[in-house]
Amino acid sequence: MRKIYILGLSLFSSIYTFAQIDTNIIKNLQEEAWEHSQLEIYGQELMDDIGPRLIGSPQYAAANNWLIEKYKDLGIQAYNEEYGTWKGWERGATEAHLTYPRYHQLHAIQLAWSPTTPGEKYLEADIVILPENLDSISFENWLKTVKNKIVLISKPEISGRPDYNWQKNAIEGDFDKHLERKRNNDFLWNTQLNKAGLNFQNLQQKLEKAGASALVSSSWTGAWGANRIMATKTTKIPHIDIRLEDYQLLYRLAKRGKNPKIKIKATSKHLGEVPVHNTIAKIESKENPDEYVMLSAHLDSWDAGTGATDNGSGTILMLEVMRILKKYYPNPKRSILVGHWGGEEQGLNGSQAFVEDNKDLMPKISVLFNQDNGTGRINWINALGFLNAYHYFQNWMDYLPKELREEIKTDFPGNPGPRASSDYASFLPDNVPAFFLISHGWDYGQYTWHTHLDTYDKLVLDDIKRNAMIIATFVYLACEEEEMFSREKANLPINPKTGERMEWPKERNAARDSKNYFSK
Repeated sequence: MRKIYILGLSLFSSIYTFAQIDTNIIKNLQEEAWEHSQLEIYGQELMDDIGPRLIGSPQYAAANNWLIEKYKDLGIQAYNEEYGTWKGWERGATEAHLTYPRYHQLHAIQLAWSPTTPGEKYLEADIVILPENLDSISFENWLKTVKNKIVLISKPEISGRPDYNWQKNAIEGDFDKHLERKRNNDFLWNTQLNKAGLNFQNLQQKLEKAGASALVSSSWTGAWGANRIMATKTTKIPHIDIRLEDYQLLYRLAKRGKNPKIKIKATSKHLGEVPVHNTIAKIESKENPDEYVMLSAHLDSWDAGTGATDNGSGTILMLEVMRILKKYYPNPKRSILVGHWGGEEQGLNGSQAFVEDNKDLMPKISVLFNQDNGTGRINWINALGFLNAYHYFQNWMDYLPKELREEIKTDFPGNPGPRASSDYASFLPDNVPAFFLISHGWDYGQYTWHTHLDTYDKLVLDDIKRNAMIIATFVYLACEEEEMFSREKANLPINPKTGERMEWPKERNAARDSKNYFSK
């Protein structure tokens, strides 16, 4: 890395025309990121010591305060900015056992904000499943039978093997047969729910109202051993997720009329509405203190794992970039601001609230860099419809080591797309050039995104180091630009689904408390 890095820098003076670019600063930023990284200790302190950071939990508040202390140690001013409240909850123990027709320990975990079992004691009841060929009338009749039962609410799976495993090992024709069976299974399940007017959310609420004792789901990702663990919509009865293999066992027993029973115990602390915050830090410029280059990553996570790749990796990355910049670029031409957002997982609430509460700041942000899709090295930049982004990024990337520069694909001028996927999108309605620096996947979507497998051991620290090199370089160059980043927009393309031209994103209001979230 170091040899390639030095060779890359030798080309800079002939390529780039910035008036005051100091290639020694860039060299120092990149060498510090690669050779003296603090990512390992930052990651262990955040993921191992504090743990998952569900919004409204004590662990989330602890992470806010941890960041404040880290920035204080670096000589960087930082503060927690309250933007609302959220339902306070702290995970406890989950136990689940099959007790009939045989004993079996089940792999189970509560969904976020799940109520406890009554008195936090064991609850034992019969298992039931949704009947086949449901419509709205038959569902309402069946609903009368679920009182004091534990209901399985996820679809059965055709196989517990991932598709790639079938493709690798099956004889010719069997893989296609497997895919066809899987498609038919999914179609029948979804058709049944649609006929009954059901979806995953309202099914939970209807079953709770009908007197079910508890709900059991299994949100398999399609990969070995990985389930997504997110939030329940119940407010009175416990809702647990059971791993694929155990869930399928329960489903098969119930379908065959074996009358399975399970015993569960769920404990947790319900803390009422609690204040929630964004953590903001700043390296202030003496030359242009009211112009900003901004960094962005969300601090909150789901809490089955420890939120390592979503988005602990982005959190420690931005902390590391600020550390490096403070050391080798302490007097930036523009102020450098970083937002560690809360409530991203519930709809970008922290970043949207920041935009709403700081309208006067938005025209002063030259450019924003957001990172939020796993631990991998940055390999794609979409210009999101900003017409002149090509000029900036193509020039900035000339300052990166060759192997990093060549891996980054770009989409110019791009477009902002139909849906917001991370906190950068909160800034687009205010015309802030806010960019999502997309990372190499490392099977993020299958294995770690919102799963119990999202833990420290999944971090790829060398890739995060590379990202620190890239972003520190971009921030320095963006600060040194003679003018603010251009906000001129390209004509957006035609949406092939509607036949109409895409529109620029419109502002949405942040959820300032949890009431509407749990009532949907």
